[in-house]
Amino acid sequence: MTDSRETGLMLDPKWGADGLITAVVTDGHSGGVLMVAHMNAQALKATVDSGEAVFWSRSRGELWRKGATSGNTMRVREVRIDCDQDAVWLIVDAAGPACHTGERSCFYRRIHGVGLERVE
Repeated sequence: MTDSRETGLMLDPKWGADGLITAVVTDGHSGGVLMVAHMNAQALKATVDSGEAVFWSRSRGELWRKGATSGNTMRVREVRIDCDQDAVWLIVDAAGPACHTGERSCFYRRIHGVGLERVE
């Protein structure tokens, strides 16, 4: 039996029980992972329609347009969805750091033994 969600060309996101889908964001130039966030249907539509990354803030319970206050926007080159449509991948051109700490990527530390080390 063929699952049209997995093999077809119809967008049919598999939202979680909380109405969210995981979004992985990578840099359009280097391919490096910048951040992982969440989207609801409204955020995904706003991202596709505007070409700017929009997420759902779980802590604030509202839409969050990346860079709205910091200026560190993310212009979306491409949006992809995985095979079973429960995660999206945004390939972006970032206008500044992706991380709220000011780091280029939220993944700026590596686990080393029982501690962490900064990735340069």
